[in-house]
Amino acid sequence: MTEEATSEAPTCGPEDTGSEPAQAPPAEPSRDGAASESTRSPTPPEPASQATAPTAPAAPAATKAAPPSEDVPSAPLLLAVEDVSDSSVTVSWEPPESLGRLGLQGYVLELCREGASEWVPVNARPVMVTQQTVRNLALGDKFFLRVAAVSSAGAGPPAVLKQPVHIQQIIEPPKIRVPRHLRQTYIRQVGETVNLQIPFQGSPKPQASWTHDGHALDAQRVNVRTGDQDSILFIRSAQRSDSGCYELTMRLEGLEAKAAIDILVIEKPGPPSSIRLLDVWGCNAALEWMPPQDTGNTELLGYTVQKADRKTGQWFTVLERYHPTTCTISDLIVGNAYSFRVFSENQCGLSATAATTKELARIQKADIVAKTKGFVERDFSEAPSFTQPLADHTSTPGYSTQLFCSVRASPKPKIIWMKNNMDIQGDPKYRALSEQGVCTLEIRKPSPFDSGVYTCKAINVLGEASVDCRLEVKGKGKKKVLPQGWSLNRGHLLSCWARRAWVPAIEARQWDSKDREGQLAEGFPKREDGPTWVKEVAESATWAAWSPSPPMTPSLGLGPPL
Repeated sequence: MTEEATSEAPTCGPEDTGSEPAQAPPAEPSRDGAASESTRSPTPPEPASQATAPTAPAAPAATKAAPPSEDVPSAPLLLAVEDVSDSSVTVSWEPPESLGRLGLQGYVLELCREGASEWVPVNARPVMVTQQTVRNLALGDKFFLRVAAVSSAGAGPPAVLKQPVHIQQIIEPPKIRVPRHLRQTYIRQVGETVNLQIPFQGSPKPQASWTHDGHALDAQRVNVRTGDQDSILFIRSAQRSDSGCYELTMRLEGLEAKAAIDILVIEKPGPPSSIRLLDVWGCNAALEWMPPQDTGNTELLGYTVQKADRKTGQWFTVLERYHPTTCTISDLIVGNAYSFRVFSENQCGLSATAATTKELARIQKADIVAKTKGFVERDFSEAPSFTQPLADHTSTPGYSTQLFCSVRASPKPKIIWMKNNMDIQGDPKYRALSEQGVCTLEIRKPSPFDSGVYTCKAINVLGEASVDCRLEVKGKGKKKVLPQGWSLNRGHLLSCWARRAWVPAIEARQWDSKDREGQLAEGFPKREDGPTWVKEVAESATWAAWSPSPPMTPSLGLGPPL
C-alpha cells in the first residue's frame, strides 16, 4: 500500500480498546505464557543515552481467550522510521506474510514512552495503510513504536522498533540568498534611500550581524532589522561616505554563512577646468580643457560640447559623450562670433555648471574673387543605339505578351516594329509604346500564327539601329491530314479551305519519312475569293494543315492538287 495516515501523539495513558477490533489478544495462561508475553509485548531495548534499562512495557489487560493463530495475521514486516522532525515521526512497514483465515481489517500503531510500561494506541481504530505519521510530539521525547495487523478475530503479534525514537531540534545550516540585482555593485545617488532585503535560511533562527568595510555600522545612519526569514539594512538618505562593502554574517551553533554587497553612492560631477580656445581658421575652431576635479564618485561617461553665436545667444550641442579633452568644431558660419562651453557627464547626468570660453571665435569673411569662364556648349546629338536588346520569348496562346528593349539617341528617334521583316504599324493586334527610351510591343492574345521574328528599328537623322528576337507561341490547333494514299509531288498546288470565312490564317506543314515535327510552309497567302489558301508544292511530301486561331478551330480541308 502507498497510502499514508496522520495521527496525533496520545497525551495520556492507554486508551480503553476493549471495543476496538484492533485490540491486542490477552496473554495465554499456559506454560508458554512467558514466550507469548515476549511476542506480543516485547520489552523495548535499552536506549544508548540511558544508564539504566527502562521497565518493560506490559501487555494490555486480557479480556478474552486468545484466538487461534491461524485466525489472526502474522506480524507486519520491515517496520522502519522514514522521517523524524522536531514535532513528528513517520514510520512505514510491509504487509504480513499471513493474513489469517478471516482476512485483514487494518493495522494498529502503538506508542510506549521511555520509562513507561504501557503501550498507548496512536490510532483509535485500525487503518488500511502501511505508512503513518505521528504529529504534535514534544522536543526531547523518547519512545518506542510497534504495529500489529488486526483481523475480526483480534490483533496478531506486533512488530517492534529495535531502537527508541528521539524527538530533538533539527539544525539547518544557515544559508544566505542574495538577490540577483545585489550580486553586482548596487548604485544609488546621493540623497536616495538604501533598502537591502536579504533572505536567509536556517533552523533554529540564526544570529545576523552587519559590518561596513570590516567595521561596525553607524547606528545613527544605518538601521538593521532581522526577521525570521530575512535581514533588512536601511539608510534613509545615502551619502558618498556610505559607499563600500557591506558584509552580512549568519551564525548558528558554530556554523556561519557570509554574503558581501558592494554599494556605490554617486552624484553629478564637477565642471571641466581650464577651457581655452586654441585656434580659429576658416570655418573651424579648436578647443582644449582639463578633466574635472570631482567625478561624482564614479567614472565619467564623456563630455558634452555646445556652441552659441553672439547674435542669438542660443546654445546648440555639437558633441555628446565625447571622451578626449581636445576637439575641433567645424561648419561655423562665416561672419558670426561663437562662444563654447563644456559639461562633464556621468551616470547621474551632466554637471550642474559648465566651463565656458572667455574669448570669442570670430569667423572672418574671405575676399571674394570672381573667376569667369566661358560657356562651352556641348553637342548631345547621338545616333540610335540599343542599350537593352530584345530577348527571345515564349508565350501561351490567348494570353497577351510584351516585348521590351531600350534605345538611346538624340534627337528622339522614330520607332518601327516589324514581324518577319513586315511592318506591323497600324495593326490593331499590336500596340507599340515608347517612353524615356523604353520601347514596348504588346501582342494581344497571341496565337501560334503570331510566332516569328520581331524587329525593333530606331531611326533619326544621324543613323539607325535595330534589334530582333524570336517569339514562339506554343499551341496546338486541330489539324487534318491528307486522306490516305494522297501525296503531293513537286510542282503541284496545295489548296486549303475553311468552312468559316473569318478564319485569319491556315498553317501547313510537310513531312517526309524521317521528319517527326514537320516543316512549316511559308508564303501561304489567303486568296481574295474566299477562305482558301493555295501554295505550290516545292518537294514531294505528306501535308497537314490547321488553323492556329483559338479558341474555336473551324473545320478545315485539303483539296486535291490543282
